[in-house]
Amino acid sequence: MTDDSPLTILIADDSDTDRQILQAIVARDGHRVISARDGREAVAEFERERPDLVLLDALMPNLDGFGAARRIKALAGEALVPIIFLTSLTDTESLVQCLDAGGDDFLSKPYNRVIIQAKIRAFNRMRAMHTTILDQRDQISRHNQHLLQEQTVAKQVFDNIAHSGCLDSNNVRYYLSSLAVFNGDILVAGMRPGGSMMVLLGDFTGHGLPAAVGAIPLASTFYGMVSKGFAMSDILREINHKLKTILPVGIFCCATMADINFRRQRIRVWSGGLPPGYILRQGNEPPQPITSTHLPLGVLGNSAFKDDMETYELAWGDRLYLWSDGIHEARSPEGEMFGEERLKAVFAEHRGADARNDDALFDDILARVQQFVGQGERDDDLSLVEIRMDRPEKVNAVAAEAERRNRSTLSEWTMNFDILPASFRQFDPMPLLLNILVEVPGLRQHSGTLYTILSELYSNALEHGILGLDSGLKGTPEGFAHYYEIRQQRLDDVSEGLIRIHLHHSTTEEGGVLRIAVEDSGPGFDGRDEASVATPGEALGYAGRGLALVEKLCDAVQYPSEGNRVEAVFSWSSDD
Repeated sequence: MTDDSPLTILIADDSDTDRQILQAIVARDGHRVISARDGREAVAEFERERPDLVLLDALMPNLDGFGAARRIKALAGEALVPIIFLTSLTDTESLVQCLDAGGDDFLSKPYNRVIIQAKIRAFNRMRAMHTTILDQRDQISRHNQHLLQEQTVAKQVFDNIAHSGCLDSNNVRYYLSSLAVFNGDILVAGMRPGGSMMVLLGDFTGHGLPAAVGAIPLASTFYGMVSKGFAMSDILREINHKLKTILPVGIFCCATMADINFRRQRIRVWSGGLPPGYILRQGNEPPQPITSTHLPLGVLGNSAFKDDMETYELAWGDRLYLWSDGIHEARSPEGEMFGEERLKAVFAEHRGADARNDDALFDDILARVQQFVGQGERDDDLSLVEIRMDRPEKVNAVAAEAERRNRSTLSEWTMNFDILPASFRQFDPMPLLLNILVEVPGLRQHSGTLYTILSELYSNALEHGILGLDSGLKGTPEGFAHYYEIRQQRLDDVSEGLIRIHLHHSTTEEGGVLRIAVEDSGPGFDGRDEASVATPGEALGYAGRGLALVEKLCDAVQYPSEGNRVEAVFSWSSDD
């Protein structure tokens, strides 16, 4: 559509002379003309023909121009149909009445052909612009509808992965609000097999879908590893590695992670980038801050990442409070931030002998923030978590069952396992032994370490005690290959010998102790010869590295008797 595009123009005037003059001027420029002699006829013609522009006399019989204009505008709806009033009126009140009725401009009598043509072209440009705007609006609306549909599907996937876990436990209260369909804040909580609860509150840079992209690998890693009993340091490292690998530069996750051990009334906390949380103890003590001492998750590579944590002893009823920076940075209508001092003031009001029974603090914090913000717009996601140190049977069914299992577990046991010559060639005793050990509450997360210890001790007993191999052969790459050729030959020929694996496990207040003894029927490996055992950092070629690793993983390693027996002690903590 151009400025000179022919239009359909409705001319309504009760004066035949004026109407014919206008028709001649308009038709000369190639426009199609529809004429009407009064307001009622003008409305009928407009409804039937839907013209592009209306020239409307103000004073007409049956229905004046003001009434006709109002009806025409109502019939036009969203379409822009300019109405130009034809009038000899000059007083201000009459001209204002024309505009109030829906008029867009005036043409004064007698008519000037040049002005009429200019105004028609101007309004034609306005119509073209209006049509373009409506088309763009409709395109945006369709695009937005499509985007919302995609986000709805993505939200379902996100919610299934970042599910609530154990956030419905009796000792947990939380509040999550977001600025978009997706929340830049993420809160996940899960129970470990031993009965402790792990909670992670994270705040990704940005809001909405870009911020939530990182929450999916975080949540899937968290729940997968917590349910298997992995240590908090391992979970943090794996999450940090995934976020560092997946997310683009500038996107990371400020987070605080806590491991709550209800049986021992102890929590361990790692914090990177979030505002300080508080521990509120019973009595009149001020809240104890938990400050961030690390960089956010996804910033550093795993070699530079630090997983050291702070440990806090809690009494029954003590509470841990965590929040995102949406609390501190909530702004009033005047632009002032809520800030940490106002938050401290809320805590100060709840101090006292009965603070441990005061369930109103959580609600009070939210109410104060929301009252401070008022009707103003929030510019960040807002998250708040309260976790109460409670007896396991009051927390949830998982914690109660773990406590019952811990009380009724086999506190001390011993087993001997003998491997005979017929099994040396093809049988690997490690999977069988590990299946037994990981059934001990607390040992599952150490399965990798236990496999390394047992396999190294067993290999030494088999290769040096039974097969009589000399580790000195592994001094060079060629000797290393020759070593395993001889190993296979002797395995094929072996017909006598015995390897006995002795396991003794006992529980302690901290966790437990596993004593491992591996004995063979041959002369064995002379562990007392210090030159044959590589120490960490010492280069002895390809020999001795396995036993050096065992000594590093265990609390103690001894080689009593004639060197055909090795004894190792591995202790574990329920907080690992």
